[in-house]
Amino acid sequence: MAVNLSLPKAKEILTIKGIRLATANAGIKKNGSSDLVLIEICKGSTVSAIYTQNAFCAAPVTIAKLHQGEVTPRYLLVNSGNANAGTGQQGLKTAIACCEAIASQVNEITQAVLPFSTGVIGEQLPLDKVKGAIPGLVAALGAERWLEAAQAIMTTDTVAKAVSKQVKLAGKLITVTGIAKGSGMIRPDMATMLSYIATDAAIAQNILDLMLKKASAQSFNRISVDGDTSTNDACVLMATGKANNVLLTDFDTSDSQTLYKAIASISQQLAHAVVRDGEGATKFITVEVEQGTDTEECRQVAYTIAHSPLVKTALFASDPNWGRILAAVGRSGLNDFDLTQVAIYLDDVCVIKNGEPAVNYTEALGQQVMNQEEIMIRVILKRGKATDTIWTCDFSYDYVKINAEYRT
Repeated sequence: MAVNLSLPKAKEILTIKGIRLATANAGIKKNGSSDLVLIEICKGSTVSAIYTQNAFCAAPVTIAKLHQGEVTPRYLLVNSGNANAGTGQQGLKTAIACCEAIASQVNEITQAVLPFSTGVIGEQLPLDKVKGAIPGLVAALGAERWLEAAQAIMTTDTVAKAVSKQVKLAGKLITVTGIAKGSGMIRPDMATMLSYIATDAAIAQNILDLMLKKASAQSFNRISVDGDTSTNDACVLMATGKANNVLLTDFDTSDSQTLYKAIASISQQLAHAVVRDGEGATKFITVEVEQGTDTEECRQVAYTIAHSPLVKTALFASDPNWGRILAAVGRSGLNDFDLTQVAIYLDDVCVIKNGEPAVNYTEALGQQVMNQEEIMIRVILKRGKATDTIWTCDFSYDYVKINAEYRT
């Protein structure tokens, strides 16, 4: 069960002028649910995307990068249930053929279509099933299908992830809506597992690129479920310009900052939802490291804690075994590390002060915090002024079960 996360209400997910979506059941997923999504982006839009840094990136990632470098995307084709990763030259041919099939239906060039896939690695994507569903997919395009799309891209997710927000720019009402999928194989190294965010604002390409880079850095690139970077991670930010606002060409203006904060907020809410819905998760954990020499150092310590199976299993057991956190901090690899300066907190309960057990700490205080569904682990290094935060979850019995049975 996802940690304090429920299915969003359809009326809360707002449409974006210039964006239409459709879903279909192509028969790729074994459970028979919808597994194909098409997103249509109106002409004149700007589109930005970032992708996984995994060297074994999936075939659709390779093709999407190539196509994006040639023309502004008009269509995004997403399938779930099959990652089309580790599939060699045939996987690349299949990804291109999927794009060709969409392009022929909508009278566009092949390069205007970006493919995305998520699911089992190492199995060929059934091209005939995808192609067979495409005519009905194109015919079903509509503006109000965001939540359906969020559901269709799910794999081991238990809850669809969708968020909307509105702001005003010089009197113009601007809408931002985003969806994401992700539950396991989560330690993004660019953005998220799969996420699609759109706005009806008019934004210059360089500003859109910067907004996506900055927003993902403080959201999707600050989460981990299990420390595994997927082969298929991708995040797309689309701006249709249909709100008729003055084109945003300077990131530092008040309008740009207002919109950026909305996009960053959507990104962070989606990123948190991925962690809250982590495979088998029962707790949502914030790891904050303060007073480091730089943010990279703080992030290094935070991820060492977040990726420790011993820490994560103790969290699942609600066991205040703070020694596991201490050990993770100690092996995080910092240079010239003065342990006598370190403090560690569970929420507001001080566990370690000046490198030693806090005199006022009791097991009962630690237990009270560990019983919570949401916990903050705070580490103070006293080495500088930098701070960074990442979000993670615990490891439960169900995490092992889900991944042991993933292909069955």
